[in-house]
Amino acid sequence: MAEPQQDMRDEPAELVLKVRIQSPKENDFIEVELNRQELSYQNLLQVSCCELGINPDQVEKIRKLPNTLLRKDKDILRLRDLQEVELILMKTGSSQLIEYTPSLIEKPCYNSNAAKMTY
Repeated sequence: MAEPQQDMRDEPAELVLKVRIQSPKENDFIEVELNRQELSYQNLLQVSCCELGINPDQVEKIRKLPNTLLRKDKDILRLRDLQEVELILMKTGSSQLIEYTPSLIEKPCYNSNAAKMTY
């Protein structure tokens, strides 16, 4: 007896993206997981900001690197695993937001012992 064909693609339940804040000081990415059933611009914004420790109101734009602005839900649905996304923060009269951007060393999840290890 033949196996029934599956219409659904065998994709994992989560989309993993590499996300960072646009910053001259920090260029490291973090990986964030998004539920494929809940992919939307707002969900990407909320999860990324939560993981990076910033307020969503500070984000001016979201860019898929190297040079594509993400503007709507359809754009988010086209993303693939491990694509690089950058949050561009709003500019103010001072460099207050750039100074606010936490580096990995300042975050409580940073393991200073691991940083001193050599391979």
